[in-house]
Amino acid sequence: MRVCFQLQVRQDRLAEYKDRHAHVWPELLVALHATGWHNYSLFVRDDGLLIGYFETPSLEAARAGMAATEVNTRWQTEMAGFFEELDGRAPDEGFLVLEEVFHLEDQLPKRRSDE
Repeated sequence: MRVCFQLQVRQDRLAEYKDRHAHVWPELLVALHATGWHNYSLFVRDDGLLIGYFETPSLEAARAGMAATEVNTRWQTEMAGFFEELDGRAPDEGFLVLEEVFHLEDQLPKRRSDE
């Protein structure tokens, strides 16, 4: 499944947020991959609007897998102060999942395998 999500980074912390993601802990990268977060990307606008995208067999399993790791607990604790409107939730629990309404590969005509 493809997952796209939204968060709001505090504008006054945007530069630091970008710097943190230029230096993500190697053990966090390994944990993300091992728990099903694949093709993971983050995009941010100058006003702090953050859009994330990843592919996973199961959003619930990917979240649960990361929640069970110590490195994720440390990362989420450090990153929580960068975001607005989390209402006490960790960033990976507080993001708004966006509904997918179009995917090109799903819309292309099916080709017969004997062509």
